[in-house]
Amino acid sequence: MDALPPGHAPVASEADIAARTDSYFKRTKAIVGQFGDCRVTYAIFLRRPVVSAPRLMLDWLESAARLRNARFDVEILHAEGAWVGAGDPILYVTGSFIHLSDLETLLLQKLGAACVAAHNAYQMCLALPHVPFLAMEARHCAGAEMQELMAYAAAVGSEAAKAEGARGFIGNANDATAAYYGAERGLGTMPHALIGYAGSTVRAAEMFHEVFPDQNLTVLTDYFGMEVTDGLAVCRRFPDLAAAGKMAVRLDTHGGRFLEGLDPQESYAVLERHVPGAIRRYRSETELRYLTGTGVSAAAIWRMREALDEAGFPKVRIIASSGFGVGKCRVMAEAKAPVDVVGTGSFIPDAWGETYATADIISYDGVPRVKVGREFLLRAARKG
Repeated sequence: MDALPPGHAPVASEADIAARTDSYFKRTKAIVGQFGDCRVTYAIFLRRPVVSAPRLMLDWLESAARLRNARFDVEILHAEGAWVGAGDPILYVTGSFIHLSDLETLLLQKLGAACVAAHNAYQMCLALPHVPFLAMEARHCAGAEMQELMAYAAAVGSEAAKAEGARGFIGNANDATAAYYGAERGLGTMPHALIGYAGSTVRAAEMFHEVFPDQNLTVLTDYFGMEVTDGLAVCRRFPDLAAAGKMAVRLDTHGGRFLEGLDPQESYAVLERHVPGAIRRYRSETELRYLTGTGVSAAAIWRMREALDEAGFPKVRIIASSGFGVGKCRVMAEAKAPVDVVGTGSFIPDAWGETYATADIISYDGVPRVKVGREFLLRAARKG
């Protein structure tokens, strides 16, 4: 992304800084103000491999500099979208200790989780390079600020994967963050609630098509536990859309049951018919569950494709959702699952402790100095 979408750049305010920064940083600022300012350089890094996603943090830092009529020099060591090793500084920030000391808390909040989510999105896209992804993070986020971070991160990871030939993320589920994907509006058709309201999957599809006749039709098929039966019924109700490739079924079967017609034995049989080597390569119980278990497994996707093709609907696409994180995407790739689009918010980090960014001052008035154990930050440090 060359620039953030209009209205998405975060803005600093003194009230927010004072209220949300850790108290010991504010006390440090007061002490330095009394005993004399100095010019410091911060190294900012994470303890695990990530993809660099600093833009929201840097825009906020720039707004803080304007707010304080100060200047902060930023040296970016890893450009947006670049892979970063564990403990490797992403950037250095140099400036007045008085002006920087109370910004650390908020800066780190805007960097760590975004970098980890970008790394997850990057890996997911590379695992299924020929499959487009739809970002569905909003429902899993703790408010608008987190949603902004996660949408930005997925877009960064997607662009990095696209540079290596992947399809990446083609859009997201709502308007607020659609611009990160080069779109004006979010994508999607219907939730389970509409099917409950309509009373049948076919009737929900009819309602949708009547109100939005010019849009492609994507229908959830798991509401009544009859993914295959209801999916085919909708195809038969709209044969022209099905034949024109303007229709898709979305599999979102929850993890408490199998797709219609499947059980462990039949799931194995489905994979044996299409990708017999997949079962022999699994390495863990989690991977086996992704292959043949409940929910949206590789066997479920293969069974849906099989049923659509046998019924004469080869152009009807399959959209899959439900827990498509990095691991699941890799298993789907190994099983050659015939999925046409993946909808997921599972780039949001699972282990939140891994998202903690860290900042250490590595020089004071040009003199290199850092706490014991962080000397590795000095290797490429420049005197500030």
